[in-house]
Amino acid sequence: MQEKEISYQTTNTYSTLNTLTSKTKNVWLVFHGIGYLSRYFIRLFEGFDKDENYFIAPQAPSKYYKGDDYRRVGSSWLTKENTKTDTGNVLNYIDAIVATEHIPNHVRFIILGYSQGVSIASRWIARNQVPCTSLVLVSGGFPKELTKNDFTFLHSDTKITHILGEKDPYFEKAKVDAEKIRVKEILPQIEFRLHPGGHELDPNTLTVLY
Repeated sequence: MQEKEISYQTTNTYSTLNTLTSKTKNVWLVFHGIGYLSRYFIRLFEGFDKDENYFIAPQAPSKYYKGDDYRRVGSSWLTKENTKTDTGNVLNYIDAIVATEHIPNHVRFIILGYSQGVSIASRWIARNQVPCTSLVLVSGGFPKELTKNDFTFLHSDTKITHILGEKDPYFEKAKVDAEKIRVKEILPQIEFRLHPGGHELDPNTLTVLY
């Protein structure tokens, strides 16, 4: 048995919310977690000012049926299978989105990753050395392979925030405390915040910050 590799061109969707105009102050690149579709995830940001905020939500390429009724569809960014190649494909896809959207230089560029999306957001920033205004990590683990050297390009005033639900069932306190120490060494300016919910993105916490 041989496992071979081939390259080919593919097509994927992504979702946007609001309109990018001269009034736009913040452009958000938001990465959903496992089980989401981008068009549903982006609805979580409908409470933000529509004139000042423009949202771009990439769509994870691997889709599957959720449940036994084969009606609801979810998606996943990566698995432990062929991770390196799949990561490269995903990051190239994000490059294509950003190139297409023509994000103006004068806006605040905010990158957010939720759950599994944390790994994609942080890897994309590190590979492309993206000088974002803010990086928001919500209820997700930071990739093990990334180090402080991968983020030396970030300005000291880049706002970096990690948000976790107090009742999140996927994180034990001891592991969270150890992870905070590791991530703080990589991103010294990071701030850790809690919201009263579980493993979810809490829009109210974001509106307070942004």
